Amino acid sequence: MDAERTDRADFWRLPVGAGGVIVAHTSRWWELLSARRDCRAPQQLVHAALEVFTGGERYVIEMTPQWGQPRTASGVVAIGPVGPPPLGRFRMFRYVVRAWPNGVLPDRAYAVAAPTSIPLGRTQAQGLLDTLPDVPLHTWGRAVPPSTDMWNSNSLIAWALRRAGVDAGTLAPPAGCRAPGWAAGLAAGTRQRRGCREVATRNLRRTAHATDSAARH
Repeated sequence: MDAERTDRADFWRLPVGAGGVIVAHTSRWWELLSARRDCRAPQQLVHAALEVFTGGERYVIEMTPQWGQPRTASGVVAIGPVGPPPLGRFRMFRYVVRAWPNGVLPDRAYAVAAPTSIPLGRTQAQGLLDTLPDVPLHTWGRAVPPSTDMWNSNSLIAWALRRAGVDAGTLAPPAGCRAPGWAAGLAAGTRQRRGCREVATRNLRRTAHATDSAARH
């Protein structure tokens, strides 16, 4: 098999707060309140992570709190705020985005389903990794217009896949589960892709205009 065709992203869905106590309880209470407000049944909340395989290497892509992570954790490509900006001086009010070479997914054993394997071309896989430092650093938990959805770890993965050209809108959570933040990531990724296309179009027009002007003179 051609080496490029073996490149892929494994898309994981992990229970929010798996293996812990405080986050598991607070997220459950938040979902109960949200379900009551929306007149629906409460569901299992899940957050997303990716394992990207390319060029014989493996990278774990995930958004996590800056505090409480393994000492061996590495691959930080961006740091964003949790709460008002002045609190960002404290680690507990910051999140990190990682592309961790040969990293660990601590909650893998709790996954609600087997990962979805997404085939990627070599250029596409490398592009996904290369764009991660450009992730918009929205405040965690705040809505991202034009959606009314909150920015979180699901948003990061939806954004990264959308920027890589993957139809992330089709990646629905398993039955009985909910992934808040997915729509926010799709919105952010779509807006950036559209902006890149518009810039490229403007640049092409400027180049064509300059070429025409040079030809006339």
